[in-house]
Amino acid sequence: MGTFAPMSEGEDPRERPASNLEKDPGDWVTGDEAMTAAQASYLETLSQEAGEEFDPSLSKAAASRRIDELQERTGRGR
Repeated sequence: MGTFAPMSEGEDPRERPASNLEKDPGDWVTGDEAMTAAQASYLETLSQEAGEEFDPSLSKAAASRRIDELQERTGRGR
């Protein structure tokens, strides 16, 4: 189960993403931080399967976008 975040006064619920999974990585507050260990591990696996180079210096947001791209290429996770 996800966590509950109260809406701000005057906030339109239709403009709020249903979850962080639907929020654009470019809009993440922590998107500029280094990718997580879980992202790095999965991205390294996907990179190997796709025959691509793994870049350990990606931010959380960039890693998320790269994971999406490589999942499309490899047919994994979707």
